[in-house]
Amino acid sequence: MNINRNRSQQLFEKAQAIIPGGVNSPVRAFKAVGGNPPFIASASGPWITDEDGNRFLDCIGSWGPLLFGHAHPAVREAVQAQLIRGWSYGAPTALEVEMAQAIVDAVPSVEMVRLVSSGTEATMAAIRVARGFTGRNGIVKFEGNYHGHADFLLAKAGSGVATFGLPECAGVPSAATADTMTLPFNDIAALKEAFAMHGSSIACVIVEPVAGNMGCVPPAAGFLQALRDVTSASGTVLIFDEVMTGFRLAYGGAQERFGVTPDMTAMGKVLGGGMPLGAYGGRKEIMECVAPVGPVYQAGTLSGNPLAVTAGLATLTLCRANDFAVYRILDVLGSSVADGLRSAATKHGVPVCVQQVGSMVTVFFTVKALVNDYTDARLCDIKRFGIWHGAMLNAGVYWPPSQFEAAFLSSQIGTGETELLLAAADKAFAVVAGS
Repeated sequence: MNINRNRSQQLFEKAQAIIPGGVNSPVRAFKAVGGNPPFIASASGPWITDEDGNRFLDCIGSWGPLLFGHAHPAVREAVQAQLIRGWSYGAPTALEVEMAQAIVDAVPSVEMVRLVSSGTEATMAAIRVARGFTGRNGIVKFEGNYHGHADFLLAKAGSGVATFGLPECAGVPSAATADTMTLPFNDIAALKEAFAMHGSSIACVIVEPVAGNMGCVPPAAGFLQALRDVTSASGTVLIFDEVMTGFRLAYGGAQERFGVTPDMTAMGKVLGGGMPLGAYGGRKEIMECVAPVGPVYQAGTLSGNPLAVTAGLATLTLCRANDFAVYRILDVLGSSVADGLRSAATKHGVPVCVQQVGSMVTVFFTVKALVNDYTDARLCDIKRFGIWHGAMLNAGVYWPPSQFEAAFLSSQIGTGETELLLAAADKAFAVVAGS
């Protein structure tokens, strides 16, 4: 049964006249699933409520930052206390030093760190620093990995670029991507061949250690170690884009979980606890290239904003509580949800491949047993996914509105919420089977 969405519809129609596509980030438009987005009025814990009063179980979590759900009291109270003291200084604070130390203590690759305001800014700056450090221009990225909307990274990107089927991005001159080489994700042979031919000109390799922007695609056995080996041999900087995975898959990120340490790391999302905060860091000798110490310039008026840093510090304190218990909880939750989704699909004879790492989950509508790369992801049945997504929304579950985006579960999803999610999935797979 369709839910009432009149107010959201009215807002969307008004927004489309004054905001491109009616949204401030493309995937929010729900265009890929043939619907209109609910406009959110409030949120608490694992729940969001739209302008029509509909309440949904949130499996997006603001696209990853909300490891502890919405409006967690500890984070909210910390931000409220800081708000009284001011919300932007444009000057150094003790909070920045505390956050920098927390990152250095947590992330294996980071000896020095610079705070910024977004994941895009973090990846963009990390690549500039890698180029400055090596004196080389070449960049290697992987098909289906999305690292933000910097010109030189919009080559065969995932996320919204894949959702809307954009082979290239208008406004990006060919010169901007001339030094960007794109390889198949999880293809060790292609990686080694590229480095055999071009290794001496490659400044950096940037990779999502667990892809989340073509859906959740884990690294194949040996892939991350192969990256480490070939970059070390050629003097190339290895950058892990842990904007999604950092502080989510483990306190030290995917590099802690998989035991492979890059030279540099870009971070965001969970780091800011839902506030706009990012960071990039790495080995000291690399980071000392950054101005004012070195010749690589990067700056930002709101970098290290005290409200964002306060929210992030409160979130990281929650992450460390009870010997990092949240990660054990989320691993169990993710496995339970993935198993339940597989069972529901099988029950209704709908072929899917459910992939999960920790609290990241994707339901791929495909007959393939494994989605290993961007080519596999692009073969999925987008129409069936759209039908399933609409049925999930009508059943009260807010799932990512794109086949190419991972769901992000929060620690606030308990037994009752999991049962609701899987009951909704059962109904949704039944709708798909009957379509």
